[in-house]
Amino acid sequence: MHKVISNELISPNTGKMIVDAGYVAAHRKAGQFIILRIGETGERIPLTIADSDRGAGTITLMYQVVGKTTTNLSKLNAGDSILDIAGPLGHPTEIRKYGTVACVGGGIGIAPVYPIASAMKNEGNRVINIIGARTRHLLVLEKEMTEAGDEIIVCTDDGSHGRKAFVTEALGEIIAREKVDLVVAVGPVPMMKAVSDLTREKGIHTMVSLNSIMVDGTGMCGGCRVTVGGEKKFTCVDGPEFDGHKVDFNELMTRLGSYRDEEKISMEHDHTCKLDGVTGHGR
Repeated sequence: MHKVISNELISPNTGKMIVDAGYVAAHRKAGQFIILRIGETGERIPLTIADSDRGAGTITLMYQVVGKTTTNLSKLNAGDSILDIAGPLGHPTEIRKYGTVACVGGGIGIAPVYPIASAMKNEGNRVINIIGARTRHLLVLEKEMTEAGDEIIVCTDDGSHGRKAFVTEALGEIIAREKVDLVVAVGPVPMMKAVSDLTREKGIHTMVSLNSIMVDGTGMCGGCRVTVGGEKKFTCVDGPEFDGHKVDFNELMTRLGSYRDEEKISMEHDHTCKLDGVTGHGR
């Protein structure tokens, strides 16, 4: 069991949780993730480790409230417990001296790109952080991303905060202005695809971190299968980071939409149970 230290909604649909997980806190590296299960009847979901405190034995998780399990996660209070936390999982980001690194985060993808940007800066790289969201209420970790880089550009689609622009526009300007040795992009699949298309034209090595559907985290279920360079890979054991120029993003977008109907039915069933006076449980 893992005790919840704090849990709050920092925007209408984005939660930030600090939870007791001593082993993960002691061993995690930038780019890795965990898989958690709230209770015996719950499903397993992957979440990126946004931060950790080795001394306190805690990790910070950020999640987007988009389905039944994340809705249940958002309802946990300090003192409540999470049944399982498996991790750290996945290959960590290769942190070394590249030169100039542009870290691009979109929406909830800002959370996983933050520890990467911080580690890259600590390694002596010049780090340019570009973060974006549809609107200001969906932007997270702006202060932390500012401190984790030498320069930051903030974009919103509607212009409610920072520049009214897509992150790809800002990245294009940076690339035109100076030599960029590495781009790291994390966020919605269309955003990562757009970033990869842009950098492919310029010949800039680009790494993307994929948040695929997962169950066991060992590659056995095949839920996180993705095609990279014409070969089948599993995000949980081969990733989560891959060369953005080799990922089949069109296939990935199709796979990510596989269970939307089932998720909708599950949410509607849970709502119906509550109306009938019965508390629904997570899958």
